[in-house]
Amino acid sequence: MNGMMEEAAKNMPHMMGSANPVAKGAMMAATGYVAGRSLLGGALLRNPWVMLAAGIAVGYYLHKHQDQIVLSLSKASGMGKDFLLQQKENLADLVEEAKEKEGQQSNAAKPEQPAA
Repeated sequence: MNGMMEEAAKNMPHMMGSANPVAKGAMMAATGYVAGRSLLGGALLRNPWVMLAAGIAVGYYLHKHQDQIVLSLSKASGMGKDFLLQQKENLADLVEEAKEKEGQQSNAAKPEQPAA
């Protein structure tokens, strides 16, 4: 797990160019966690004052970028709804095709009766 976090920390400057504020905050938090854990050995990270300061910093960041965060979350929610509707339509199309093939197979399997 540490290897993945360290790799993310190495790639952070390259990735931060086109990321939205939420992704930037997550990358900065991950990098800060890895840096703090490796430099301080984790003892300082268990200090309640450090946790309080980190909570205040995250709260300030969330408050400052609240509009952008809400916009990106609503956009992601809309994209999820569109994806679900598209999958529902695809499933309905597949079911219809299966019924058509089943109908064609049952018609082909019925023997024709001679005309009297």
